[in-house]
Amino acid sequence: MHSAIRAAKTVIVQFNRAVPRTLGESFIHVDQIDLAVECDVPVYEHTVGELGEIERRIGQFVADLVPDGATIQMGIGAIPSAVGAALADKRDLGVHTEMFTDVVVDLVEKGVINGSRKERNRGKIVAAFMLGTKRVYDFVHDNPMVEMRQVDFTNDTHVIRSFSRMTAINSAIEVDLTGQVVADSIGHRMYSGVGGQMDFVRGASLASEGRAIIALPSSAAGGTMSRIVSTLKEGAGVVTTRAHARTIVTEWGVAELWGRSLHERAEALIGIADPNFRDELRSEARRLHLD
Repeated sequence: MHSAIRAAKTVIVQFNRAVPRTLGESFIHVDQIDLAVECDVPVYEHTVGELGEIERRIGQFVADLVPDGATIQMGIGAIPSAVGAALADKRDLGVHTEMFTDVVVDLVEKGVINGSRKERNRGKIVAAFMLGTKRVYDFVHDNPMVEMRQVDFTNDTHVIRSFSRMTAINSAIEVDLTGQVVADSIGHRMYSGVGGQMDFVRGASLASEGRAIIALPSSAAGGTMSRIVSTLKEGAGVVTTRAHARTIVTEWGVAELWGRSLHERAEALIGIADPNFRDELRSEARRLHLD
């Protein structure tokens, strides 16, 4: 918001009593406003559907990689929700993230998230924005535990790496056998934005005990397409390069890629692919001289 205000020639704001009042870098002075409109409408809500067995298995594998005292970053969707549900037995987690959802509220209420071991902004949930149900909006309203900051702070690699146990949890559309991660497009078709994935992958990788996790279901389209692929779709954009990819998780397990040869990476990724596609992937790996 502040970056947009600094760059704008005209600043038009909307006054809406339904929007929560958040603390941190959330305020602007009335002198910065050119025009204001009063509009009392309900805040947009986003709900996550019922978690399936695949999401729950991924969530458990990811949760097993999160140590007590870690500072976590998660996004939105079924997998972050499943990870949150699996983190219930963890202790003293902190949050430094681009955005958060209701799952953070769940973990605060369970006593899992308290931020007591964060190296900076101790005791604070730091984020740039949130999206969820009325429950999360009620939680953040005038809550001193929540500190909203600009993206150039939340996504600053130097800041992210300052948390010794920074654990970044992101998702992907497909991953090839060398570790290239596609997260914003399906072939030539743009599916979403790049977001902060690369910022947090890089920052967590540089943290002294950090871990950068990419979690995704092993297949798509009702199990008819593998999301672990030999080669990326034509036109697909690489968001996280093979040089930065570290830990890949599907419902079939965990593939550790850091420091491994291309052959070892292919072998590890085939091991967490949908079993129905593993023979085909092995054949493709031989063809591409990755065996």
